Amino acid sequence: MSENPLPPPADLRAWSWLLGASTLLMLGYFTLPLQWLGERRPLLSWLVFVGALVGLTWLMLAKIVGVMRGTARQPVVWLAFLIFLALTIFAATYYVLGAHKTEFAGLETRLDALYFTVVTMATVGYGDITPAGQTARLVVVLQIGYNFVFLAAAAGTASRAIRGNVERRIRGS
Repeated sequence: MSENPLPPPADLRAWSWLLGASTLLMLGYFTLPLQWLGERRPLLSWLVFVGALVGLTWLMLAKIVGVMRGTARQPVVWLAFLIFLALTIFAATYYVLGAHKTEFAGLETRLDALYFTVVTMATVGYGDITPAGQTARLVVVLQIGYNFVFLAAAAGTASRAIRGNVERRIRGS
């Protein structure tokens, strides 16, 4: 009978970092004054949204390429965080759009926006929250496309990294 060894301290630190970073991300999402953005400052709102997506995409592609080259450190933790960051960026965007009542029907709170983002990310359909305006529909289409291209690539890369780690540990035992 073999005992399962504890994960290395570096793994525990990485997963602790992910938990802390994700907690801070949600704290920021639920407390930042997002009402500064929206229809009163449309140019700034679009610049923040596009800038966040460009930065996120660059980070995600850098991690994916790092995994493919074998140079990425803690790729699963980083990719999980970047997927969570994508969820938060889209949720914040939906919340800002939801302040304009003609854009969304049923989206009133930040939790509604987070719920809608998860539902859209899972592409399981819509229920009580629906995009009614053209801008909201555009962002939903962008999110679905982003999910198919970048988040699917990140999840596939994370899966590949996990499989590689498991294979190395099996060979090493």
